[in-house]
Amino acid sequence: MSISLDLSLDLDRPNYKNMLIVGAQFNKCLKNGFPTEDGLEDVFTFSDSTAIIIDKTTPNKLVGFLTYQCMGFDVFYVKDTVGLRDELTKVLEKNFSNRRPYIEIRRDKSWDYYRNYLYPRDFSAEFLIDQDYLHDLVLQGDDLKGLRKVNHWLYFKNVEKRNLFGKKMKKLDFSLDSIAYKKDKALPYELTISRKDSIVPISVYKLTFMLRSFSASMSGQYDGWSTEVISKD
Repeated sequence: MSISLDLSLDLDRPNYKNMLIVGAQFNKCLKNGFPTEDGLEDVFTFSDSTAIIIDKTTPNKLVGFLTYQCMGFDVFYVKDTVGLRDELTKVLEKNFSNRRPYIEIRRDKSWDYYRNYLYPRDFSAEFLIDQDYLHDLVLQGDDLKGLRKVNHWLYFKNVEKRNLFGKKMKKLDFSLDSIAYKKDKALPYELTISRKDSIVPISVYKLTFMLRSFSASMSGQYDGWSTEVISKD
């Protein structure tokens, strides 16, 4: 199986409470079930045809595309379902009746299918935030190579929790750079730490995941990281 997914919808998704899967068989496929180049063109033709009907029938959001054993499926979340199955069935029977067409419509107001079956288990909203920041660094000429100082901000509800966290971080070779009290925050006790680390995507994600987990175990909150741009020039 292959899955293409709009990961950004985990952060901001429309208020559509119905899931639609529509798909069909593609005849030109490899032994592993994936489409050939020509087969992929057939899949795109099918997808374009059904998308026109869906767009005419109801507000919608295409969230992903699946291939499995010479079948291709588009996954949508739609606002309304009235008449949707009938309209799609007409098009499929007219143009794709020899392609084993498939339609599934179900109520899914919590987007369970998207979150629990499609969304990669190792991804998270925080992962996407890290990727956006890395993307900005690359656009500024940074190739992300080598070790560099990475700064991190954390917040705690009391001094004791902050001090305990700081002691654990020192054992992991972090520097405790500054402390502050931000009375306007729900967790007012700020701690800034830093360490020289790699910021290639998987490394920085493991690092920030560790800091988020550690701070959460002490009723704290991790609030992001920063580093200086190192230009390739």
